[in-house]
Amino acid sequence: MLLLNGIYDAALLLYALSLLFVFSDCLRRNPGGKRLGTGLLAVVGLLQLTGLAIRFSQEGGLPIFTPYDFLFWFSFSMVVTSFAVTYTRGGEFTVLLLSMAGFSVFLLNRVWLTAEDHTLQSWSAVHGWLAMHVILANLSFAALTLGTVFAIMYLFLHTKLKNKKWDDRVRRLPSLETMDKYSYTAILAGVPLLLASLILAGLSIVAEGRIPLFQDTKVLTTLTGLGVYIVYLVLKFSGRRSGTVMARWAIAGYGFIILNFLLNSWSEFHGWGGE
Repeated sequence: MLLLNGIYDAALLLYALSLLFVFSDCLRRNPGGKRLGTGLLAVVGLLQLTGLAIRFSQEGGLPIFTPYDFLFWFSFSMVVTSFAVTYTRGGEFTVLLLSMAGFSVFLLNRVWLTAEDHTLQSWSAVHGWLAMHVILANLSFAALTLGTVFAIMYLFLHTKLKNKKWDDRVRRLPSLETMDKYSYTAILAGVPLLLASLILAGLSIVAEGRIPLFQDTKVLTTLTGLGVYIVYLVLKFSGRRSGTVMARWAIAGYGFIILNFLLNSWSEFHGWGGE
């Protein structure tokens, strides 16, 4: 445990330093800071991967059955995505926002949660289904986060252009069309993953005979969030809404996803309240 804590604390410190260098590059072009930030980000990913490998050897399986694990995997996926985006043209601000999300979740995990509470292990009869549910939910969360980042950047650039405020930040951002396309692509990938995750969760509830859980508040917020994204896709397919309207729909859907996770503390659905 001391070794893991040391690895995670080192990763958190290096993540913070990487975020500072990335921010400095976004604030004012700083190629050296960008390279250093990217290098530190790679080290953070390796440290997180090392921590996951140690947990895997200790537990004899993937550590995915607690909110701590879920958030840790999400932070790791943000590191990997940020590292990949670093090598794309005009990706500096995307990396900054993704790194802010990944670092915030990683920090929250270190000060709020622990890895000892394995509440989902009680679902022994559908252990494999729940594993797939958590994995798909995490992948969906990562994809929808990426889509939301591009939606936020779209609104930022649209406001700048509308007010005719040209500066270096505007010139370094991708075009509105590109960000709208990337946001749509990420959400188009995330929604089916979310749907598949929810179907597995529903099948798990039925198989375990826990039907009253369908009346849980968390189910309502989950379906509402999914509904918002479905409306987003329908409107996108119709082509009848502007890019700003679509960006707001994307952000609204993500808001329900965040609310859905926060409800874990008051929900009976997962039993992730630490009780």
